[in-house]
Amino acid sequence: MEYIPPPLFKQGPSARAKLIVFVTLSVGLLTLDAKFGAMELVRKAVGSLLYPLQTVARAPVELSRSAVEYAATVSSLQTENERLRKKQLADQEKLYELQTIKSENTKLRKLLDIAKTLQVKASILTEVISDANDPFSRKIIINKGSIQNVKEGMPVIDELGLLGQVTRVYPARSEVSLITDKDQIIPVENLRNGLRSVAYGGLDGGLLELRFMAPNSDVEMNDQMVTSGLDGVYPRGIPVAKVLRVERNSRYAFASIFCEPIAGVDRHRFLLVLDTAEVDPTLGQPPQVEQPPQVEQPAKVEPKVELKPTAGKP
Repeated sequence: MEYIPPPLFKQGPSARAKLIVFVTLSVGLLTLDAKFGAMELVRKAVGSLLYPLQTVARAPVELSRSAVEYAATVSSLQTENERLRKKQLADQEKLYELQTIKSENTKLRKLLDIAKTLQVKASILTEVISDANDPFSRKIIINKGSIQNVKEGMPVIDELGLLGQVTRVYPARSEVSLITDKDQIIPVENLRNGLRSVAYGGLDGGLLELRFMAPNSDVEMNDQMVTSGLDGVYPRGIPVAKVLRVERNSRYAFASIFCEPIAGVDRHRFLLVLDTAEVDPTLGQPPQVEQPPQVEQPAKVEPKVELKPTAGKP
């Protein structure tokens, strides 16, 4: 028995008819769109209307993909930054090492050049290994000793000037008293005018003092003092100190003259020990003037006088 709704509740055509109509309409629209592109405008309009909905629907997927890519990028950048930071530290360490080597080579060249200009035949390159244990003196320990022909009394210089004197020698090391030590006395002369004096160490602040100088002595600030060579220990002309302060008072018999050492007494590493015992004896002596050859004079012949006997005399 077929169910037929009462006429009062009928709602348009039947479902079969609707299906046939829509199928026919779809086939017709597909045919028109395929052959003539009649639905292009409709497609664009529908696409424009649906684009916001598509964007909202894709948002979670895009966000999750972006989060994964961001995390991977951050991790990669962190790894790269760590690698570059380690490489920078290694390069910086190498740069410091190269700068140190360059500075040491420059100082060594200067030391060798100074050794050539001084009136010594022998010089011993040495390195500072430690400071002396005595807190009341200013001494250093070098890595050369009697095995390397280091002897007591030898002067020690750096690339700037006079540093001190060897005061104690061991087989493989030696002790050097700096010029600022209280027991050091150095004959010096003013490079500007040749005025001679004596520099004493042992002052506070690592300064030197020129003692026994008259108040009217011709000494000015920034005058450079060099070794005079009068003591026979230090070769002449080694830079010693620069005048830092001059105090003159007519009530005192001598002026107070304080000097600052030129050599790096607190920043030394490579030093040169000078063997002044092997100074060339011809240096500093006047040249020998060649005498003209002596012409041999002929012997003077004395005339012979004959004595004749006188007549009448026996």
